Amino acid sequence: MSIKTFTPRETVSELDKFIIGQKEAKRAVALALRNRWRRLQVPEELREEIAPKNIIMIGPTGVGKTEIARRLAKLSNAPFIKVEASKFTEVGYVGKDVESMIRELTELAVKMMREEEQRRVQIRAQELAEERLLDLLMGTSDRRRSPIESLLGIEGEASSGFAGGGGDASPSNDANRQKLKDLLRAGKLDDKTIELEITAQAMPMVEVISSGGLEDMGFNLKEMFGNLMPKQKKKRKVKVTEAVKLLTQEETARLIDMENVVKSAINLVEQNGIVFLDEIDKIAGREGAGQGPDVSREGVQRDILPIVEGSTVSTKYGMVKTDHILFIAAGAFHVSKPSDLIPELQGRFPIRVELQSLTKEDFLRILVEPQNSLTRQYVELLKTEGVSVEFLPDSLVEIAGFAAAVNERMENIGARRLHTIMEKVLEEVSFHAPDMGGQQVRIDAKYVQEKLADIVKDVDLSRYIL
Repeated sequence: MSIKTFTPRETVSELDKFIIGQKEAKRAVALALRNRWRRLQVPEELREEIAPKNIIMIGPTGVGKTEIARRLAKLSNAPFIKVEASKFTEVGYVGKDVESMIRELTELAVKMMREEEQRRVQIRAQELAEERLLDLLMGTSDRRRSPIESLLGIEGEASSGFAGGGGDASPSNDANRQKLKDLLRAGKLDDKTIELEITAQAMPMVEVISSGGLEDMGFNLKEMFGNLMPKQKKKRKVKVTEAVKLLTQEETARLIDMENVVKSAINLVEQNGIVFLDEIDKIAGREGAGQGPDVSREGVQRDILPIVEGSTVSTKYGMVKTDHILFIAAGAFHVSKPSDLIPELQGRFPIRVELQSLTKEDFLRILVEPQNSLTRQYVELLKTEGVSVEFLPDSLVEIAGFAAAVNERMENIGARRLHTIMEKVLEEVSFHAPDMGGQQVRIDAKYVQEKLADIVKDVDLSRYIL
């Protein structure tokens, strides 16, 4: 799989299309991405010595921490996984094993590489599937009569349109095959039904309940017993269109070299994998705490430490080194602060960036500027019902103002507040949209005020609704 390379300026420019503000965080991840490319260009003996510069993003919820990391992975075409640090605890206790995040990342990379390989062999697989289907239609089995006549319903005309059935290689059969191929490609056989023999592997009834380091055991046992079970062939009557899909899937599976896929996937994880550790502040110890839950928090940090430092994790696909995986941690750090993390873990996150809370002006830009802006999403959703929605400029100013005001008065949830407010503003239109086909709805400031004013005034009610 080819990894896309961008200059830091290009990366920031691409992130600007989807995320408003947060220039410092964008620059930090853009440099981290570019440094990966730079590392691969240096002499090999030095390459292994250059460690990734992991990042901690500090900022309230809803300001773009996760979105920045997710978009970065999408830009670079790299395997990316988001995990919540609070889900982990000491190995052998309760919760998930910290190594599971590397296993999940590897699983994702294998899926990405398999899909890439499927696209590469797609045309060849379709050609082979077509040939197999033509063999079936030509009656290569031990049948006295070719299925062409019955398939096309031209029993009396068969002699004039097609040569006799059978599987012998002859000029007449070649001509029949070509004519049948033309009919198949023209879609004239799509609704015809044929009997197809497909391979089905019996899945064993094995269930394993496990936790901690044994969480992959269940799947591995199923896979092991599945390989021991004989593959069964069963016959199904299907339409020609479905037969093409089934045969293409079989041929694709035969053409893909899974050993090469796994090898490439492990290399992709080791060199370009990105792990986003969210809620890392939830495992940071607090000053003066040294017992109770805080002991467990420190245990989680010490479990995560070797993964971030660089270790080898055992997965069902083989050993995966984490030395050059990029880790991006994030947290609000309302109660604790980054310095409350154990010193060893702090040292593995040398880059720290603070994300700013969103203002009314930021909310207004979020409603308008991104390619996937909220207003565009709602316009397109309601267009499917035949309803044309237009947001006037003053309505967007009003929505942004309400979002900023509610965030100040209650919990600050950042841009997520816009989702709540937009849903409330358009609730009535969305409900009646199926009965409003062809109508146009203009949303102005007055409309927004009518929908939200009473709720915002009533503090107790707004706590539940907004």
